[in-house]
Amino acid sequence: MLRNGFLTIVSAALMSGAAYAGGIERNGYNIDLLFDPSNIAVEGTATYVSPHREYTNSQNFSGIGGTDPDVRDTKDYFSGAVGVKARVVEGVDCLVDYSQPWGAHSAPGLNWTGSTENAETKINSDNYGLTCSYKFDMGKGQLRLIGGGFYQQVDGFKESLVTPPGLVPGFDGTGRLELDSDGWGWRAGVAYEIPEYAFRASLIYNSEVKLDGITGTLDLSNVSPILVPGLGGAVWDVYGSTKMPDSLELAIQSGIAPDWLAFGSVKWTDWSQLQTIPFYLDGTNIQATSLDLFYRDGWTVTGGVGHQFTQKWSGAVSVTWDRGTSQGYGSQTDTWLFGAGANFAATKNVDIKLSGAIGWMKSGSSGSYVYDGVTYGADNSYDFGSDFVGAISTGIKVKF
Repeated sequence: MLRNGFLTIVSAALMSGAAYAGGIERNGYNIDLLFDPSNIAVEGTATYVSPHREYTNSQNFSGIGGTDPDVRDTKDYFSGAVGVKARVVEGVDCLVDYSQPWGAHSAPGLNWTGSTENAETKINSDNYGLTCSYKFDMGKGQLRLIGGGFYQQVDGFKESLVTPPGLVPGFDGTGRLELDSDGWGWRAGVAYEIPEYAFRASLIYNSEVKLDGITGTLDLSNVSPILVPGLGGAVWDVYGSTKMPDSLELAIQSGIAPDWLAFGSVKWTDWSQLQTIPFYLDGTNIQATSLDLFYRDGWTVTGGVGHQFTQKWSGAVSVTWDRGTSQGYGSQTDTWLFGAGANFAATKNVDIKLSGAIGWMKSGSSGSYVYDGVTYGADNSYDFGSDFVGAISTGIKVKF
């Protein structure tokens, strides 16, 4: 029979692999701590990810962009999460957690040939959740009903070249869109567990988060009003709306031999609802700009095995495939990640986790894209090769 402490190695193996996925997903949603058998458990994790997506053979057809056709697009980033799980009464557990489910940082720079499309884009998120479960006996195991809600804050900016730099003295031609919003979501699910065999099957749905009140500014103070009449030379208040995607994940793990565990999961994420997001001048229906994404739905499939080496040490390896969300516009291609993790039971009450992952992002190209009869991205095209991505995570869990 596998010991309870061994189950934490599954999350250790997946920490790094889950930190880079399609769309603007970083950590996504993770409520694994809710299943910890302790009366109280506190866990914190930190992850560093280094994606090396590089653009080559970039061509600009507007005559405005920079001069460098070959640049690195993606930036390294950190993300973190913390959670506290407690048994409220027998059979009822609750988890309070903070995470950063979404994020992106693309910075090819103003000297990139395609800087009219993007010079730098950064997205941040903060998610605060409360999830509870009710567990009761059923057959050889226990059925767990899961429900909860979360509050989410999302902010970010995008800079690009609007007009040729230096064409009009005193104006460098750059524009900056800065946005901020928040919203609420909910989750529901079910799980069946047989502790004797370290078996657990769970199905968890996370709702979309409506960002109906996106507000921000469009800074065109560095754009000459001579070249952009009516908007250039000023900062404008803007508004818009969108939705962060809902998701559905099926996860299964089970002991397969003495001190051996197999695990796997399949997750669908509704990224296709993010196509083009228009932003309007405050108090009007006049569209000033837009964020053009044109994603398709994401699919993430993971499988792996874990082994308990000693009373204190356990380890696991995993393979993750994430389907790219781009459809010929953008560089979100399929990603393969190979992860490994170790869990050290330092004391009866403390587990220390360390994991890493390496992988590659499939090659491809980006060009114009037609949506609802309108052509987007016609000003720029570029290629990208099979690029490297690496990640490392560490975590600590204290349980009572």
